Amino acid sequence: MPVLSSGLHGSKAGKARRKIRRLTEALGTVRELDVTLALLDELDSRPGVPKNALAEVRAHVIAEREERRQVMHERLEQVDLPKLERRLESVREAVAAPSRDHSWRSALSERLVTRARRLNKAIDDAGQIYAPEALHRVRIAAKKLRYALEIANESKGAPCAADLRLMRRVQDALGRLHDLQILQHHVAEVSAAPHPRRAPGDPGLALLGRVIEDECRLLHAKYIALLPALREAATRIRRQTAVRVTAPRRAPAKMHLQERRTAGAAR
Repeated sequence: MPVLSSGLHGSKAGKARRKIRRLTEALGTVRELDVTLALLDELDSRPGVPKNALAEVRAHVIAEREERRQVMHERLEQVDLPKLERRLESVREAVAAPSRDHSWRSALSERLVTRARRLNKAIDDAGQIYAPEALHRVRIAAKKLRYALEIANESKGAPCAADLRLMRRVQDALGRLHDLQILQHHVAEVSAAPHPRRAPGDPGLALLGRVIEDECRLLHAKYIALLPALREAATRIRRQTAVRVTAPRRAPAKMHLQERRTAGAAR
């Protein structure tokens, strides 16, 4: 939306973006717990993972999810969906008949430069130490750069399929790492709270925590292995891809010749 509506007149892109942001914020927290429940189901199918501990954490997550769902529904009721539809339609009409000031290529180029620079900074800040918050910032930076690359690639402004594949691999690794870290947080909350049916000294939750931690460390090692290619890609995108996307691609010379012949025949 912010890229394709850059320089458009008469659209209501700004208002549509604010409505969309409200929707994503309302849905995001519940989706996070949906992912956590899916992880618990996956762990439940593995041998050696304590079932009692999984059941206790699952009950905790489900209870929190129900609370968040109530808040989500309250927020969704505040979003006027017919009005959002009308605003999106106005954007579509403006994009279909753009003015001369329509500058989506320049907006995309600036976004690629900014997001590639932010990714490089996040990588430098994180280093090679296993630090969840710093790795989370790398994940967010890579995700946002990937979104801009997808527009550049699909619009044929600057084909970058190889860089996109790399960003997806990094995002998959860091995304799963983040999801597991969220699950770790829930395991810690359950461990800290007393439970009437949990036997004193039951090692189940501690064992579950170790299983999650082991996978987190493996995913971090995978990220470290991808790190040189990721640094190189971010630098290349900032220096090359953003420049290529700025200028629209010209038609081949043969096409221009054919157009002149057609025009001459018409005269």
